[in-house]
Amino acid sequence: MKVVVLAGPESSGKSWLAAELHAHFGGLMVGEYVRYFIDHHQRDTCLADIPAIARGQLEWEDAARAERPGLLVLDTHLLANKLWSQTLFGDYPGWLDSELLARHYDLHLLLSPEDVQWSADGQRCQPELEDRRAFFQASLDWMQQHRQPMLVIRGSWQDRRTAAFAAVERLLAQPV
Repeated sequence: MKVVVLAGPESSGKSWLAAELHAHFGGLMVGEYVRYFIDHHQRDTCLADIPAIARGQLEWEDAARAERPGLLVLDTHLLANKLWSQTLFGDYPGWLDSELLARHYDLHLLLSPEDVQWSADGQRCQPELEDRRAFFQASLDWMQQHRQPMLVIRGSWQDRRTAAFAAVERLLAQPV
């Protein structure tokens, strides 16, 4: 099983690209639990919600891993929970670090906020490019610090799709 994670700031194409990869390559795709949580609770989140959100994300991811698909595409993972908690609340549950590092990810596709427009969807809260750049940099720093396999994805929507498809093709061509 190969596991690909879409990472980076909001409105950079993670959900769209995860769906494109899933449609093209098959396997399983896991969405963002936080979107389900917000839709279900119909309120803004708070620091006290982060453990439930992170556990929900892990449950979805672990259930998909248990099916052992050839390709698992994750629209997000615990790094987003950690960074959003830090960004919005100035803190995060410390156990996120060990849980995040306990799982193997074959490739992180880190999407840049550059070259694409931010779009509001009722849940997004970083319309300023500088805020999204800071989130991108925090993601990049974490991946580099923890030596995670990663490819930065930039450019137009088509450029992002082309680069991501090529990266996943290379990954799938590698022996298991």
